[in-house]
Amino acid sequence: MSQGQSIEQLVRQENQVQAADQVSVSHCIGSLRFLSDMNWKNFVESMSVVEETLRADPAGVYLAMDFATRDRYRHAVEFFSRHSKYTEAEIAERAIRLATDGARDHGVEHRSAHIGFYLIDKGHAVLGRTVHVRWPWRTSVERAIRRLPLTYYAGGIVAIAALSTCATVFSVKRLGIQGLPLFWLGLVFFLCFSQLAVAVMNWLSMLLVKPRLLPRLDFAAGIQADCRTLVVVPTMLTNLAGIDRLIESLEIHYLSNRDSRLHFSLLTDFRDAVAETMPEDSALLQHVSAGIDMLNRKYPMGESSRFFLLHRPRHWNPGEGIWMGYERKRGKLLDLNAFLRGGPRDVFSEIAGVPAIIPDIKYVITLDTDTQIPRDAARELVAAMAHPLNRPVFEAARGIVTAGYGIMQPRIGVSLASAWRSRFARLFAGDAGIDPYTREVSDVYQDVFQEGSFFGKGIYDVDVF
Repeated sequence: MSQGQSIEQLVRQENQVQAADQVSVSHCIGSLRFLSDMNWKNFVESMSVVEETLRADPAGVYLAMDFATRDRYRHAVEFFSRHSKYTEAEIAERAIRLATDGARDHGVEHRSAHIGFYLIDKGHAVLGRTVHVRWPWRTSVERAIRRLPLTYYAGGIVAIAALSTCATVFSVKRLGIQGLPLFWLGLVFFLCFSQLAVAVMNWLSMLLVKPRLLPRLDFAAGIQADCRTLVVVPTMLTNLAGIDRLIESLEIHYLSNRDSRLHFSLLTDFRDAVAETMPEDSALLQHVSAGIDMLNRKYPMGESSRFFLLHRPRHWNPGEGIWMGYERKRGKLLDLNAFLRGGPRDVFSEIAGVPAIIPDIKYVITLDTDTQIPRDAARELVAAMAHPLNRPVFEAARGIVTAGYGIMQPRIGVSLASAWRSRFARLFAGDAGIDPYTREVSDVYQDVFQEGSFFGKGIYDVDVF
């Protein structure tokens, strides 16, 4: 009673404090759960003035892109605003205005009708001149390299190798070596220093040229009707056990990449032989056809088929003096492309599955027999190919793609099991299965030249290819 309160009052006060603490903790837990469950991407986009402006894209592509690509566009707007006197909203409006002019001049299907052409593509400089941007030195260097990639890369290699050779030859000349011996020494030095020059230029390229992520459409709900894709595995029929593994692998590809507009096919040959037909051919062909029919029954798809078999007969090769599939893997893909575009069916001696959708195939994804395609990776590849800035622009006069990409290929990793198949594989596989985060790198040649070397695994546009 020294504090003027009874025991009953103290007990009541303590109960009130405990009840208030319990309510506060309950509210904190509820708030944390709300923060965790809330879709912050939608919240940020709904509150962004720049986002609202960019959604007026004349080409109507912006809303069809995935979040990562839209976020990249917004960061591009931030860059222009940071290095000019205009606000982000004004930059976005200028980009919309330029895209509107492009749509009026060239049509809404043209690349210049899309705001991304001015934010992240070749119209980058046009938007920069419009808003009087002050390019940072690093960006200016990168833009110069992209304008003259061969001069930068090859010229840099030659310059480094030549300067190093001259310095070495000058030092050797002091030893009294003259004439032809000095010339041969200089040539050897130049060849040696060229290897060093390549390494130095690759290192400089990684510092000066940033990798560019490809924009993508949002195909999370499924591939669009005009982007129907065929996943093919070019391979050879050698034995029944191998065929069983092929059928199982094809089913796994489908289960990890389910989509109503994604189809799967084995593109097969027999092994090379001394005769056009061998006794075991018919058994192998019947076995693989039965496997494809089993998959179509297991995973039905209305009037058409989800799985196919396209098998080619042997042809006589006078150069090698043997019966074989015409040009092996390259020939398979050429015959497939012709077949997809109305070519003769007799190029394939066996076709399993109902090919009603064959004329609608726009893209082809090629895999090797031992290649694993991760979950939804096929959909992401198609989403990248279908973006307007990545669609190939083919120049018939020169026979090349002048904008966009006719072929794309993802980064290929080596699994731990594949790395130990042979000593050769172990030599080139690197640290397979160890710390995959450090293995994610870009390709210098792709970053500098915007081109790459096709090694047989990737996606390509059938018409352009």
